[in-house]
Amino acid sequence: MPEPSQLKRILEAALLASTHPLTLPQLSALFDEFDMPSHEDLARALAELQEDCSGRGVELVEVASGFRYQVRQDVHAFVSRLWAERPTRYTRALLETLSLIAYRQPITRAEIEQIRGVAVSTNIVRTLEEREWIRVVGHRDLPGKPALFGTTRTFLDYFNLKSLDELPPLSEIREIEDLDPQLALDADDAAIAARIAASAQDADIDTDAAADDDAAGEPAGIAPADDGTDLPPDRNADDRARAPSLHDAPLAGDAQEDTPETIA
Repeated sequence: MPEPSQLKRILEAALLASTHPLTLPQLSALFDEFDMPSHEDLARALAELQEDCSGRGVELVEVASGFRYQVRQDVHAFVSRLWAERPTRYTRALLETLSLIAYRQPITRAEIEQIRGVAVSTNIVRTLEEREWIRVVGHRDLPGKPALFGTTRTFLDYFNLKSLDELPPLSEIREIEDLDPQLALDADDAAIAARIAASAQDADIDTDAAADDDAAGEPAGIAPADDGTDLPPDRNADDRARAPSLHDAPLAGDAQEDTPETIA
């Protein structure tokens, strides 16, 4: 096994060279069977690398897909000037849809529409799927077999989360009154939307509440669908404009196991 100092250098180089987060098994695969360090040795070396980043402009973090180096939030505003692409603007409708999926998953499109009081635009669902933030995890055992949506590892990576357990409880969210009062959300659902909207702003997603064409004052039934936003042609450029990774490539794809095709 390499010396501790050499092990740290190898891990640091691999993480900086990789275009996506690396897990402990992937880092172990860098060594042959005779020199392979234990997971404890790898974890110790990674912890030391995290300490070495103290006071620097980058940090080593663990997200759902593994470990990665990323730009610290306090210097991101300066580093983001390296990329001239304008950040994608997401409507409040899209962020609220993502919020409900994150906190209420698995959830169907009809259930989202029932909570929000307006139809969910196909464009919104397509955008979230193209960003690999959501996916179909099964189908509800109802006529028509409606699809059940859930979040992906890419969603967790983007918001610097290791698991859904790290989503804050709704009781900690206090900014409910900032939501558009025209939206037909109860307190819990409004809190869900507030959380994801705040997280999106922290990650430099430019939300545009004015672009949301929710129908106001519709006390009954489902109003016309919301418009989301399409991804720009250069998807990688949009990913680079956010805070997380130092690399140009998008995050690793979703690696969650599929759930049964039919969920009662």
